[in-house]
Amino acid sequence: MYRRVLFGLVGVAVLTAGALTGLPGHEGRASAAAPLDSPAPAAAAAGATTPFVTVEAESGTLGGGARVRSLTPGAAAPTAASLETEASGYALVELRANGDSVTLRNDTGANANSLVVRASIPDAPQGGGITATLNLYVNGTFRQAITLSSRQSWNYRDATTHPDDPNAGGQPYHFYNDFPVRVTGAPIAPGSTIRLQKDSANTAAVYDIDSVDLENVGAARTRPANSLSVLDYGADPNFGTDSTVAIQNAVNAARGRGMSVWIPPGTYLTNSLVSRPLDLTGVTVRGAGMWHTTLYRRVPLPAVSWRSQILVGSGTTLSDVQIDSNAVWRGVGGSGGSDYGVNASGAGGWLIDRIWTRHTDANWLSGSNGVARDSRSSDSYGDGFNINNGNTPHPDRLGRDITVQNNFVRGSGDDSFAVYSDAGASGTNGQLSGARVLDNTAVAPWWANGLRIAGGRDIEMRGNLVNSVSSNSALDIGVFGDSGHPLESATVSGNVLNGGGGWNGVRHGVRISSPPATSHFPTAYTNVTLSGNMMRGALRAGLFVDRTRVNVTLSNNTIDGPAAQGIWITSGVTGSGNFSGNTISNLRPGQVAIRNDSSGTFPI
Repeated sequence: MYRRVLFGLVGVAVLTAGALTGLPGHEGRASAAAPLDSPAPAAAAAGATTPFVTVEAESGTLGGGARVRSLTPGAAAPTAASLETEASGYALVELRANGDSVTLRNDTGANANSLVVRASIPDAPQGGGITATLNLYVNGTFRQAITLSSRQSWNYRDATTHPDDPNAGGQPYHFYNDFPVRVTGAPIAPGSTIRLQKDSANTAAVYDIDSVDLENVGAARTRPANSLSVLDYGADPNFGTDSTVAIQNAVNAARGRGMSVWIPPGTYLTNSLVSRPLDLTGVTVRGAGMWHTTLYRRVPLPAVSWRSQILVGSGTTLSDVQIDSNAVWRGVGGSGGSDYGVNASGAGGWLIDRIWTRHTDANWLSGSNGVARDSRSSDSYGDGFNINNGNTPHPDRLGRDITVQNNFVRGSGDDSFAVYSDAGASGTNGQLSGARVLDNTAVAPWWANGLRIAGGRDIEMRGNLVNSVSSNSALDIGVFGDSGHPLESATVSGNVLNGGGGWNGVRHGVRISSPPATSHFPTAYTNVTLSGNMMRGALRAGLFVDRTRVNVTLSNNTIDGPAAQGIWITSGVTGSGNFSGNTISNLRPGQVAIRNDSSGTFPI
């Protein structure tokens, strides 16, 4: 039975029950019904609607000596990154000996002709990664060997040489990668099983399996009318010769003739010979689909000031392509080969639709009236999607009325989804406004937060799903550094926020903080309303408020099973909390629903 306790006028009901057994493990639209007796339902559904279904490895049937490794709910918060902290659902299956396996069932109700296996294999002793296969069986019969690599994982934070050096004193993190697989032979029918098994030909010392996506990829799209094909300008779809100049020439010609650009199926080598970004401004550029058309950046490593981003400006549409690279560590234009996936700007609006960026830095989104939708980002070295004001007072980078909707991000190297308003050192950058982050899914960022609001005006984050944050918070609300604009107004509603509160200092499930006192904003407050959110399974406090000058309205939210306090307001906070209709359930032994260390200056 639940026990309901009302805490005076603070607007929180406390429901207690047995300890939680773990976090949910699927990444589609998430159901998150509130506990019995909840004052109001929190986040009935959240997350992106995707063409694939994710199955967590730990939900499968183990064979041989395979074992599940997971974080224990309610245990002490981690102090370093681990395979468990970076796994979705904070759990994985380990295959170490020959014959170890995990079997998963196709319960999607549809054929699956493609998989994405999220897995980790060890680094090479001197860094740089290894390559090894893992065997795939369908209904018990060997189907094919899947090639895995650790070349683009296993970075080392604060290494004294470079981030890919395991012997330079750095902390290892960024363990996993997504590996897309086109299934050979017949599609995997509904009800069929797939088995990932380590056999004698699979030479990695250990295979750590996090999850598998099952997808039925459709046929390639066909050439649109009134389009110019990049093949007619010399582009090579067979990854043999560099296609950068050919693609750019096709775009330039289409811009002058009022036509669109078509990139047929194939893998196109870009930026191996030409160290400048593709500029698609003012043109509609379409590929055959994110599984069919790939723009691959093979940057010479170590790179020196090498730019491989794709520029999207006013009047641009970019759709139905995959953008991948050989980058090995973070640093825009730096020696590791990383650069933005797309860099969008312009006052006239732009559209990014059905793209998949892999092994890039952030998709950097500024300008006005832009939309990024129905897209994916995996294994990035920066944010998945970052709405910003360009760090400069420029009319093409105002950061106004940008929408990011129905996107899926997994394994990001910074915030999965961020809104970022920078005033600049002189305070002259304009305030970002009207950002909308709607119905997206963020899974297992290996650095930073699932969602972040860092300053701005009239910001909305609604209907998003966050699952398993390794280092920071599921949601961080405040400002960016010492030069950020204050958060004048934001509404956060209907989100499902699983986990958070990882190893990077003292983090929590949701954190709300304030701007530092600067000459530009000496008395600014953080102003935010949170309603109808589910905050579940935080590795520390469910909701944490710190620093100073915070005004929070908290209504009809559910905080479920935090490892520490339900809500903790630390000392020194000023402002106010208007709380009503909230529920805190499944507190751990000895933990309290609300701890207010600023009761004299932050009344609730």
